Amino acid sequence: MVSTRSKGRGETEKEQEQGNVKSAEYEESRAQRIKENKERMKSLGIFDLSKKLKPPSSNPSSSVRKMKPTSSQTSSHPPRRSSRLKDRPPVSYVEKKTSKTLENPVKNVEIHIPEGDKPEIYTEEHEKLLGDSKDAWNLFVDGFDEDGRRMYDPFDGKTCHQCRQKTLGLHTECSKCDKVTGQFCGDCLYTRYGENVTEVNQNPDWICPVCRGICNCSRCRRDKGWAPTGAIHKKVVSLGFKSVAHYLIYTRRGQSSIEAVAADNPISADGSLSNGDGKQESSDSLTMPAEGDKKNQTEDDYEEDNDDSENACQ
Repeated sequence: MVSTRSKGRGETEKEQEQGNVKSAEYEESRAQRIKENKERMKSLGIFDLSKKLKPPSSNPSSSVRKMKPTSSQTSSHPPRRSSRLKDRPPVSYVEKKTSKTLENPVKNVEIHIPEGDKPEIYTEEHEKLLGDSKDAWNLFVDGFDEDGRRMYDPFDGKTCHQCRQKTLGLHTECSKCDKVTGQFCGDCLYTRYGENVTEVNQNPDWICPVCRGICNCSRCRRDKGWAPTGAIHKKVVSLGFKSVAHYLIYTRRGQSSIEAVAADNPISADGSLSNGDGKQESSDSLTMPAEGDKKNQTEDDYEEDNDDSENACQ
């Protein structure tokens, strides 16, 4: 084993020596070729020609470009301008941003109610019949479930005279008629007449809009010869009115001649209008059918009239 190892080491040393000899011979031959090539280039004049073609060494300080002063900085003369523009302010091409808050939203609000068969005119007496509320009413809460859907109930629900829907929730009771015509849900009462159903139910002498003669539901308006208003609550509020009834009465006030007629037909203490003969009659323009001719209207009769939907509250 010892002889084998010593033999292997000797062979590797010999191989290294041979490699060193070969590399030395290569370097000598390479240096000899370079020397011969230079002598050949000198004899041909190529070496001197290559020196002439080399560019001169550039000065590092000259490589830095100097900024030329602009004419506006060096010139003491005012800028040239056309004689037509001397007396005019300079034109600015910057786009002006208009703020949405500065825009008047009322400008674009248009309320269009078709004309009916009869003119719709109100007097100061109608203005006195408008209701009011101390506190605001939260819409889409009373009579609505957790998902914001209205709760309809054909058995325990009450029919709203305005929207004709039989729903749960608070409804009004009229001290004068004590009928279905005096039942209004909280949302309809607030959006269409500006009254709070909670405050109304605390007043035992409250009279419904039908008995006051200012009801603006589609059925009552048709019976008066007027076209339905549609869902205009948001529009009238944006115009500054408390409710639809306030908008209709304030914007359709008659002239002095009409007010004179109203003076001849004053409103009695119970909230009804008197006719020219001095007899008291309800200010509601709905003609209630006689018992012998037609049965009294019930909650089922109101459900059959689907002209007013949930949007009637608005």
